[in-house]
Amino acid sequence: MKTLHDTWQQVNLRFEALLKELYLDHGEPQALLFEAMNYSLLAGGKRLRPFLTYSFCQAVGADAARADSAALAIEMIHTYSLIHDDLPCMDNDDYRRGKLTNHKVYGEGIAALAGDGLLTDAFRVLTSGSLDAAKACACVRVLSQNAGPWGMVGGQVLDILSESRTCTRQEVLDVQSRKTGGLIRAACQMGVICAGGSDEMLRAAGTYADHLGLAFQIRDDILDQTGDAALLGKAVGVDEGKNTFVRLYGLEACEAMVLEQTELAINALAAFRTQEVLTELARNMAVRNH
Repeated sequence: MKTLHDTWQQVNLRFEALLKELYLDHGEPQALLFEAMNYSLLAGGKRLRPFLTYSFCQAVGADAARADSAALAIEMIHTYSLIHDDLPCMDNDDYRRGKLTNHKVYGEGIAALAGDGLLTDAFRVLTSGSLDAAKACACVRVLSQNAGPWGMVGGQVLDILSESRTCTRQEVLDVQSRKTGGLIRAACQMGVICAGGSDEMLRAAGTYADHLGLAFQIRDDILDQTGDAALLGKAVGVDEGKNTFVRLYGLEACEAMVLEQTELAINALAAFRTQEVLTELARNMAVRNH
């Protein structure tokens, strides 16, 4: 039986090749735009969201290749969100994944447009793959709902609105479930859709995603306080004073919350034929250091 590490390496090797093919030899005069898009798209990272899409597709019982277009689309939208999040009008970060942020290399205007390009083109990619019309339409609905004003973008707004005051637990959860949790939920559920899974599986994937996303964000908050900037590829301590789970509960309580949410995520996998990879993934994410 393959370990999570072996599976992740195999999947990501193929996925990176697909990413590199997206904007090769386009021959368009706006070449700088594609260069800026590729700069962030090919900058590495965990590729967690596409891996979740592939893993849920396989957990239903289908070949991972069925989820190629959905995996590409989710990573494109995630990358656009990082480009915009790093802009001076948002978090004003200089480094991402150990490299200068997009606007530090290309300027704010091109960086903003690179994000716009990735967001928009994600839906062309999603609907240009091998999915039939019904599955492609269902994926578009899930992705747009979780990436837009009801999901990630809405969470970003709530995050901005919360900066000048101390938030309640529910308010912090409202931010997280949208800002971080939205794309994780979309990634998991699109994998089920690509494989033709049942409604029960779709709901279970959403439950897994919600708990995994919460554990992921709490772990991020912990790492912002205790992590190594060299391992993380970005500055630490930048969230000090913000409405984080660590600020609300403290480090010890947050460590316990990560473990609790991880087990709840794993419990949701009972609906699937194979659970090993997704179980190991959740447990590994709970103790990650970057």
